[in-house]
Amino acid sequence: MGISCSNSRRRHNHHQTYYQHHPHHLPPPPQHFPSAEPPPPPPPHQGYYSTSSAGSTTTTAAASTATPQSSYAPSPAPPLHPPPTLPIQSYYTSNPYNSCGYSNHMIQPVPYVEHQNAKKVRNEVNVHKGTLRLELDEQNPDHHLISFVFYALVYGSITVSYFAKEEPNCKFSPAYLDTHLPVRVPFQKGVAHKFCQPSGTGISLGLFELDDLSKPSFEEDVFPLVIVAETSPPLSSTTDQSQLNDYITQAVLEKKKDGEPFHVKVLKHILWIEGVRYELREIYGLGSGSAAKDFNDSEPKKECVICMTEPKNIVILPCRHMCMCSECAKELRMQTNKWPICRQPIEELIEIKIRSGGVQ
Repeated sequence: MGISCSNSRRRHNHHQTYYQHHPHHLPPPPQHFPSAEPPPPPPPHQGYYSTSSAGSTTTTAAASTATPQSSYAPSPAPPLHPPPTLPIQSYYTSNPYNSCGYSNHMIQPVPYVEHQNAKKVRNEVNVHKGTLRLELDEQNPDHHLISFVFYALVYGSITVSYFAKEEPNCKFSPAYLDTHLPVRVPFQKGVAHKFCQPSGTGISLGLFELDDLSKPSFEEDVFPLVIVAETSPPLSSTTDQSQLNDYITQAVLEKKKDGEPFHVKVLKHILWIEGVRYELREIYGLGSGSAAKDFNDSEPKKECVICMTEPKNIVILPCRHMCMCSECAKELRMQTNKWPICRQPIEELIEIKIRSGGVQ
């Protein structure tokens, strides 16, 4: 026998009613938030280079303004040329490898350096610039005379001019005819000749300002002192006058202190050979005097400063250093355009072929 008890709530469960709820909805947006408009269509693509004429452009603009439903103004006319592109700035140095060890592909190309071979010319007369002197005229104490030592392989003449201007074909004319006239003196061929201007043909330096004597006039191409040593063929010779040689020295007259005598300072040497004008310059590293005469490959300081094995035969312009061989010059000009010794830009390379017997 058991006692069964039941809950009245269980008996009446089937009488309970379940109501179905509606799905959850967001509340409507407030009235003060406007509805989002759709994005405008993209404008048509227009190229910078247009082949349409002015009439067609005007028609298109008029058609665009005639549509009232469009709220977009017509795009402006394209420029005639595209805007310039800015140069790309490289963050790499000129080293072919950057700091991380990777190769640098953004290296700027090295400017091309011209390589030429030197041409050997024969100079038949030469004035030794270290022997140029101003001497007092004993018969005219207020006048000065020019003296120097020269070398000549042929006959010729020497012309001394003061304040002379260079004309075409290396001819010189005096700028002041009333103060001094050019003096021409013939000479014989020989070695270590002593030239002295004849007495009475000198110049009175007191007539000129010190600045006029010590500085040339580059605008007018006038130098205070010009010495022209020109060759002349014998009277029986039929040599063409255009093949004669001239050795020209342009100098100034300086005085360091008051009371001291004037001294000659050479500024230019010009060689006129067969109608071609050559301006002579000293070469640093070739040697003093006739370098080809005393050149010896076994002597010290004759080898290239880069490889230290081959003899140097390359002259660098404009610094005029002769310090390296041709092979090192080819490698150097592919890497940089500056000479590492003086840090000046390399504009030109000149190869001078030197042998034990002389310059070729």
